[in-house]
Amino acid sequence: MTSAQGVPFLKGHGTENDFVIIPDPDGTLDLSPGAVARLCDRRAGIGGDGLLRVVRSAAHPEARAMAGEAEWFMDYRNGDGSVAEMCGNGVRVFARYLEHAGLAEPGDFAVATRAGVRTLHLAKEGGDITVGMGKAEVPEGPEGEVTVGVDGRTWSARKIGMGNPHAVAFVDDLADAGPLYEAPDVAPASAYPHGTNVEFVVDRGPCHVALRVHERGSGETRSCGTGACAVMVAAARRDGARPERDGMPVTYTVDVPGGRLVITERADGEIEMTGPAVIVAEGRIDSSLLP
Repeated sequence: MTSAQGVPFLKGHGTENDFVIIPDPDGTLDLSPGAVARLCDRRAGIGGDGLLRVVRSAAHPEARAMAGEAEWFMDYRNGDGSVAEMCGNGVRVFARYLEHAGLAEPGDFAVATRAGVRTLHLAKEGGDITVGMGKAEVPEGPEGEVTVGVDGRTWSARKIGMGNPHAVAFVDDLADAGPLYEAPDVAPASAYPHGTNVEFVVDRGPCHVALRVHERGSGETRSCGTGACAVMVAAARRDGARPERDGMPVTYTVDVPGGRLVITERADGEIEMTGPAVIVAEGRIDSSLLP
């Protein structure tokens, strides 16, 4: 992949959650955390909330077992270079790249992630992408209750797992979360040994909420797909909806600073997320950024 002309890259976003995309089909690049952080730096690099490395599943040790189900593996990194299990907006942008590169066509296909294989439906003519996000992990009782805090204020929050960890707090005003430059305090710390994403949520109407999010390893972002799913599940439980128990799907509209996502929890408990994904640029990275 590396040459005198540099390394190919693209830039894309899903509801303004933006990513550097590195095509590396044969898995030949060794992307260190420092290199990823440099590429995601908005002043000295390309800029992005995270990085998507596009690798054939058969070429990546973490994905070989999934190669029979999904040809492509999304090697996702947070903006600080740390590895993450899953990214809902990222997997839509990943799918859009595959379409852009002629590696996928409109219709259904699968993508391997560290959280498992995710199924996607790619609409025709650049339409929205629907992702099967799997089932939410919703601990019951005290195990599912945490507290989040910002600048001395605290709120009760719901622990939700979407292949990655979330703490969802309902607040009176999204401004209550402050600037979110730093990660909110979360207690007990033992609930999230590897850190967590934190969502602050307000109601906009029936089955309609809005959020702000601090993403683990990235800071406040314009959107978080797994976070929107976690928020939908937390809101549904608060509102008394349990699709697996009731046999009835439920759909929420989730507004994020960068746009809008539509999240459905089906009667079998599977979560589906629908939203846009856009490729905005492509070029080559100077090899000095990837020593």
